[in-house]
Amino acid sequence: MCGGTAWSEVCSGRSTMLSSLLLVALLLLVLLGTKRAFSKKRRLPPSPPKLPLLGHLLQLGALPHRSLSALSKKHGPLMLLHFGRVPTLVVSSADMAEEVMRTHDTSFASRPDLKPVRTILYDNHDVGFAPYGDYWRYTRKLCTIHLLSGKRVKSYRALRQEEVGLMIRKISQASLSSISGFIDMSKVINSFVTDIVGRVVSGASFRAADRCQLFSKLIDDNGVAFSELCVEELFPSLGFLDGILGLNPTAKKIAVEWEDALNEMIQDHVERLNSDEVRERDFVDELLAVVDKPEKDFRLTMQQMKAILWDMFSAGVEATFTALEWAMAELVRHPETLKKLQDEVRGLAAGKDMVREDETHDMAYLKAVLKEVLRVHPPTPLLLPRESIEDCQIQGYHIPKKTRVLINAWAISRDPKHWDAPEEFRPERFTTGDRDFKGKDFEFTPFGSGRRICPGMQLAVATLELALANLVHQFDWELPLGMTRDEFDMTESPGLTARKKEPLHLVAKPWGTHH
Repeated sequence: MCGGTAWSEVCSGRSTMLSSLLLVALLLLVLLGTKRAFSKKRRLPPSPPKLPLLGHLLQLGALPHRSLSALSKKHGPLMLLHFGRVPTLVVSSADMAEEVMRTHDTSFASRPDLKPVRTILYDNHDVGFAPYGDYWRYTRKLCTIHLLSGKRVKSYRALRQEEVGLMIRKISQASLSSISGFIDMSKVINSFVTDIVGRVVSGASFRAADRCQLFSKLIDDNGVAFSELCVEELFPSLGFLDGILGLNPTAKKIAVEWEDALNEMIQDHVERLNSDEVRERDFVDELLAVVDKPEKDFRLTMQQMKAILWDMFSAGVEATFTALEWAMAELVRHPETLKKLQDEVRGLAAGKDMVREDETHDMAYLKAVLKEVLRVHPPTPLLLPRESIEDCQIQGYHIPKKTRVLINAWAISRDPKHWDAPEEFRPERFTTGDRDFKGKDFEFTPFGSGRRICPGMQLAVATLELALANLVHQFDWELPLGMTRDEFDMTESPGLTARKKEPLHLVAKPWGTHH
């Protein structure tokens, strides 16, 4: 679904990392000299001044989407940066994003080979990070048909309703027993999303085997692995130093833990398939069928199967969790918006114990709120990096083959050229017009666009709409006692996805008890 990278691997600022970089710089002076990466004869995109060898590495802050946005305001919506020896095109406008994701979509359809990803994902054999080619096409089709198609997403409707009901009951119980007066909604939302994705992917056995806590931890640890310094990502010819310097240890550790967890899940399915148990086939069963019986000369290996499962779990949980957490955070900071949404939901679901999924189809303001959340807080503010598979031209600029590309969805969705008062949370901007996040409006692409658009978008949106509708239907929400709107921390955490840095602590008051 929606998925380290050079721009996120330098965020921690540890002194040991800086020392390692200095050592690498000295070695490069000896090994590489002053050879330039690109010919002067070509017209390249604008580039800020850079340091020898390190390039623009030190211009990245803890939140790269923000620092790159600031750079783009000085140097333009198409910038060529160098992170170490790696040329990287940074795209910060809707027009330039359309050039990459539509006009030249095929040229930029691949992914770079990233060492932490390669370590965890069995040499990039997932879907999100797989290079463009036959394997990617086949596995994406496999995931769409058996898990993420519109028909499949509708088939999970009862499952979503059940999981939302369990979440509501958990909040009700916590609101009555909380000594502090508030609930850690980050934990509640994380558990809900992990359970729902786990059940969609691997069936009822996910909850029965109590795998939620384990997989939630593994998904959290992905961010640690992808944010560690990796010399190979910055200086490809010196990748051997990672081992010598003991860098990027978390990726190796997490790879083993994911291997163990997925092996156990797969073994459970194999045993049930070999038994007389009658049950509905799930996604793991469908993948096992391809492992056992090739389809059209393509046979999935067990390692590739585990990489795909990693993708479905990690990307599925991250995108949905991040969006729902930010949605609740923005609503409690904007009580007038919360009240307007509650009026719509409670009016259309009057007399109901829960909001049903078919009732959300008529909730226009609910959809506007979610769009505004995704605009202000795109789950992956820098879309997963692309890589050019051939030379091409964008607006007269030469983009060489093997150039990495970062599309700053966060900056684009706050561009005043397309958005009135872009820093304000204002769902009303989506109550007129037909602007959507499905990949055709390039000023608003939280799920990407083109061949690499997130295949799990339909499942994520269906889950978000049902969950948010029921949360505002069942409860009135407030900030913890004594906390003002200005004191409520909205800081983002660094990483591939921009989660809320501090836990979301809210007061939930069951609606029926005081109405």
